[in-house]
Formats: sequence, C-alpha cells, structure tokens
Amino acid sequence: MNKIRLPLPSRQELALIIVTMFWGGTYYVLHLALQSSGPFFFVAVRFLFAAFFVVLLTGTRCLVGITRKEIINGSLIGLALVTGYLLQLQGLLTISSSRSAFLTALYVPLVPLMQWLFLRKPPHFMSMLGLILAFMGLMFLAGPQGGKISLSHGDILTIIATFAFAIEILLISLYALQADSRRITIVQLVAGGIVAFICMPIAGESAPHLAWGWVLCALAMGLLSAAVQLVMNWAQKSVSATRATVIYSTEPIWGGIIGSLMGEALPSTTIFGAFFIICGVITSELRPRWPGFRRTLRGAVARDRMPAMADIIIRYPEDPPRDSSKKP
Repeated sequence: MNKIRLPLPSRQELALIIVTMFWGGTYYVLHLALQSSGPFFFVAVRFLFAAFFVVLLTGTRCLVGITRKEIINGSLIGLALVTGYLLQLQGLLTISSSRSAFLTALYVPLVPLMQWLFLRKPPHFMSMLGLILAFMGLMFLAGPQGGKISLSHGDILTIIATFAFAIEILLISLYALQADSRRITIVQLVAGGIVAFICMPIAGESAPHLAWGWVLCALAMGLLSAAVQLVMNWAQKSVSATRATVIYSTEPIWGGIIGSLMGEALPSTTIFGAFFIICGVITSELRPRWPGFRRTLRGAVARDRMPAMADIIIRYPEDPPRDSSKKP
C-alpha cells in the first residue's frame, strides 16, 4: 500500500512563513507602543527608522541620480501609506490587535475593486468572489444585533485605512514598477515620516517623554521592515506568486493567535468573520487554470491585468500589509 506523502515546504517557503508569523505579531507590538506614544509620533519615528535601515542595508549609491519623477511618485505612495498607518493606529487605540489584524486584511480583495473604479479595469471573477467572502466576514465582525450592523469608531477607522492601503498598491502598480525600487522605497518612507511629523501639531499631539517602550518598538519595527523585505525578495525568486499569497494571507491568523495568547478575547463572531475574510483574501488572488472555467468567463469578465500582489512585492520592496504588501 502506497503511503501518501505531503510535500514539505522548501527553505524559501519556511522563510516566508516565519516572516509572516513575525509580521502578524507586529499588531500587538503596535498596541503596546501606543501606550507610551501617540500614533502620529510613533508612525513618524517608525518610518524614518525604517528608511535608515533600508539605506544601511542597500547602501547610498542607489540614491545617486534620483529623478524628480521618482521623488514625486515616491512621495505620493508614502502619503497613501502613512494615511493608512495613521488611521490604523488611531483604530488600535480602541480595538484589540487581533481585530485590527483581521480588518486590515480587507485591503487585499479591495484592490481589484479600486482598480475597477479608478483605472477602468474590470476585476477577475475570483477577485469579486473574494470581495464577497471578505464582506461576509466583515458582517460577522460587525456583530449584527437586531438586524443592525454594529461597528465601533476604531473599526471604522481601520476599514478606512484599508482603502488607503489599497490605493497605495494601485500607486505602486502605476509608478514604482518602472522605477528603482530602492529609491522609491526610501523616498516613500522619508516622505511618510515627514508628513506624520507635520500632522502632529494639527492633531494636537505632542512628542512623548523618552521611554524605552516606544523606542524599542520603533527600532524593532524599522529593523524588521528592512529584514522582511530582504527575505521576501530572496524567497520569492523560487516561490510562485500564488503560494506566496497563500502564505501572506496567514498574517491576520498569526495576529489573532498572538493577540489571544496575550489575553485578548476572541468571540465566536470574530472567529467566523476572520475565517471568511481570510478565505476572501486567498480567493481574490487565485486564478483557476481549468479550461472550461476560462471559456465560461471569456467575454463575460475581462482578464485582470494588474500584477498579482506577490508579484508587486517581489519587484518593489514594500512594508507589508499589507501582502502582499504588506507595510514599514
């Protein structure tokens, strides 16, 4: 009798699993950092630390010959990214890190929808199916009572943040893939840090007292951001985009696990919601190769020509959500 042997993950796949696990845990790290620092200050310091580590790891030669177009495009991407992070951290002030992780994952199925709205490129059938599943998950997370959806202020801010992250991915697909990825990465991080600093007095936030809590969190997040990109760029040279996307989709799962280990409660509705959101994330990135399936959709739904999330990440080092993009 032949035994069924499950294929073991390769070294590259194990590396992606490990960095995804660590990145999922950053939601709880952010939650801790906000206990000793305001969101605007922490985002600013985190972005600038990340930029410093990227320069340290890649060298300054990449900045020689930087163009005005790269500065403008990188700044636009940085503006979208910092907007998403600021909204996400504002939401973390009132919701748990695990809940934030599950809600943030919504940006993946949102990307094809935003592409349709702004670039007039119809989404793939699987992208729309993934969006429907993710929306069902959101309904569970909302905890409907008496036929009404109940979303807290923190939930709403986090959901708005996912739109900012989706716009960031669109800007990357438009601008960054034709430029030097290292330059764009450094510019967007520096621009995002400056914007966060400028917004501090507008938001009525002052610089916190020097405390090891936020300093260590900012240093760890900056260093981890740079290290994650190096691992991703190495690993994805031999890991398919689909397999990489499935691995990245486990990020909110790790966020929920670590949050629950730290004492955060996970109601049954949250677990059901998380399940549907993760299914939506995976489904939105799948492209079936069944001939009959393709013939059925051909002529009814245009092919999705936007690069897969994982393809964007491998060609453009970005701080993941988010997934694919995941974030600095």
